[in-house]
Amino acid sequence: MSNPARPQARAAAAAPELPLAGGDDQPGARVEAGRLRPAWAEVDLAAVRHNASLLAGVAAPGALCAVVKAWGYGHGSVPVARAALEGGAQWLAVALVEEGRQLRDGGIDAPVLLLSEPAPAAMQEVVASRLTPTIYTDAGLAAVSAAARAAGEVVDVQVKVDTGMHRVGAAPERAVAAALEVERRPELRLQGFWTHLAVADEVDDPYTGAQLDVFAAAVDDLARHGLRPPLLHAANSAGAMWHPRARYDMVRCGIALYGLSPAGQEAAREPVPQLRPALALVARVSHVKEVAAGERLSYGLRYRLDASSVVATVPLGYADGVTRSLSSAGGQVLVGGTRRPIAGTVTMDQILVDCGPGSDVSVGDEVVLIGTQGGETIGAWEWAERTGTIAYEVVCGVSGRVPRAYRNP
Repeated sequence: MSNPARPQARAAAAAPELPLAGGDDQPGARVEAGRLRPAWAEVDLAAVRHNASLLAGVAAPGALCAVVKAWGYGHGSVPVARAALEGGAQWLAVALVEEGRQLRDGGIDAPVLLLSEPAPAAMQEVVASRLTPTIYTDAGLAAVSAAARAAGEVVDVQVKVDTGMHRVGAAPERAVAAALEVERRPELRLQGFWTHLAVADEVDDPYTGAQLDVFAAAVDDLARHGLRPPLLHAANSAGAMWHPRARYDMVRCGIALYGLSPAGQEAAREPVPQLRPALALVARVSHVKEVAAGERLSYGLRYRLDASSVVATVPLGYADGVTRSLSSAGGQVLVGGTRRPIAGTVTMDQILVDCGPGSDVSVGDEVVLIGTQGGETIGAWEWAERTGTIAYEVVCGVSGRVPRAYRNP
């Protein structure tokens, strides 16, 4: 029986320098990506600009609103917002007041829509930061009115209609009433009237058409009162690309902006093949050893080597967003342009990779967890489909302790 305490370790190699990471909204000081820990998320801002240009063309003659909530879906909200605007977006959207303020602190002056109604206590900050609130309750309407009067300003607001997703928004008749009330208040101006689609990524589901029917009826009700807001909008990424009726005056694109399909099964549906994924997750091998046949690896000892093999340690783990469930779902990485299995349980800070018998992998070699190496690609949707989730969660889950390295700024 082999002795697990006496593996043969390989010599270390120096990791080359990498591009600067960070941005105005990157937590902590600017660092040299991969210098302190050889792991980073590489974000291609040229891909974001390309995707924004493509989606702006889909939306035309309407406007593109780039959704940069959740720290730009894990890509970095300020750099992504700048690239999206350069690519043709006219609006930005976030979920939280804090996210909108982060854009303003980053020097971004474009219109910013808050996708959910802020808490009443936050409305003064909304007005001060020149954010556009969505409202759908009496309390929200009263709070934004009070904040506008206190600031001595006329504030643009948008009203959200719940057409059947039942998350947030006002029922159609209440939304129409709220819009009319906004118009009656001199301190407010009705800028938009909108809804959100629940199953637009399931292209043939008739529920999307039913939601759009409800929205159209509410718009018609407003028109009977002589009111037509400047911006009507209903489409998310899937709605924009695959439901032309949903485009109206503006589309709100999130996942497609980052080069990913809204649905894994629709990866071949146009214009998805023209999108360019913007994020790669990369590390360098930090330790290499030969491990004998029959040995078992990592927590729980669930991965057994049938033959003697070269095992590489890679300094990314579940605290970085490498979901632990990849361990049992056949997760792979790319080493030298070849797929290699994650060997055993993903740990908090590291994974092990079975590089095979006789592998010449060395410390410092690049390992791609998401992205392309050689002729092979592992995409966020592959991770998602292996682990029963969606690509949105995969990219949003790359944690803040992984430095971002921006290409083509």
